[in-house]
Amino acid sequence: MIVLGVESSCDETGLALYDTQHGLLSHALYSQVAMHEEYGGVVPELASRDHIRRAIPLLQQALADAKLAPQDIDAIAYTQPGLAGALLVGSSVACSLGLALDKPVLGIHHLEGHLLSPLLAKEPPEFPFIALLVSGGHTQLMRVDGVGQYTLLGETLDDAAGEAFDKSAKLLGLGYPGGPAISRLAEFGDPLAYKLPRPMLHSKDFNFSFSGLKTAVLTVVKNHEEKVIANICEQDKANIARGFVDAIVDVLTAKCVNALKHTGLKRLVIAGGVGANSQLRASLNEAAAKKRFKVYYPELEFCTDNGAMIAFAGAMRLQINPDAAQRDYSFNVRPRWPLDEIKVV
Repeated sequence: MIVLGVESSCDETGLALYDTQHGLLSHALYSQVAMHEEYGGVVPELASRDHIRRAIPLLQQALADAKLAPQDIDAIAYTQPGLAGALLVGSSVACSLGLALDKPVLGIHHLEGHLLSPLLAKEPPEFPFIALLVSGGHTQLMRVDGVGQYTLLGETLDDAAGEAFDKSAKLLGLGYPGGPAISRLAEFGDPLAYKLPRPMLHSKDFNFSFSGLKTAVLTVVKNHEEKVIANICEQDKANIARGFVDAIVDVLTAKCVNALKHTGLKRLVIAGGVGANSQLRASLNEAAAKKRFKVYYPELEFCTDNGAMIAFAGAMRLQINPDAAQRDYSFNVRPRWPLDEIKVV
């Protein structure tokens, strides 16, 4: 079975082809980061219009790379939830292709795509495992017993980790996207210069809170003797960045270790854009060596939004239930869709 995946939930347009026998055949991706950079964040209307421009050329590229014709596709999977306008583009492209080619279609939860993306790696984890979904919009700890078998253990009560990265980077004048920039700057910082709070580090649950950490960065910047961020020396910016990154990594690592201990599982999967963070990976690898569990990451190219994870998740669902995809080409976008509502039909 060959499944086409269509990703358009935010500011990446991704199309990919996955074969249940031969694996990932091709994936094509276009990022809108450069376009949104001057605005300091994603502009939904611009994102939607750009998805329209990119979708068909990327489809043609994915087909050419896989040396396939459109009729070779067996089913089409498209992403939900996300930005409503962006989802509308991906859903309409997928359903229009389905109608034109007489192929069944199915909607795939965006977070399920992220959660299963480490299974695309050369050494995929086996079920069950604990998954940390950590991105710009989500920070969740899940127990995963199989495709569609997800139990929410904890989640952020306010800002997601990736959101805290971007907002704190903006406070330091690092621009957008801020996560990679503040991570790189932190490499040059003194870990002892600023001891920032670790929110909910010692709570007896698996929830997170990062708005207070972001506020702590703001307070440090405002109380700085130079007052204006543009006048703060680069070394002090690096020190602040290091204090922030260390705080957020400590919290994420501790919660993951506690979730593994609570469930008795020995496999941890990291998914989402923040999963590419080098400091987080180093901290989790160190904890894994000490606590004797194994940690799995998606390939770096699959940490951010991409069509491969949607095609793969669609293929996994269709292997379990071939009737999950339908030739019903009417659709509604779902900007919000709790992951724990996802079941294997």
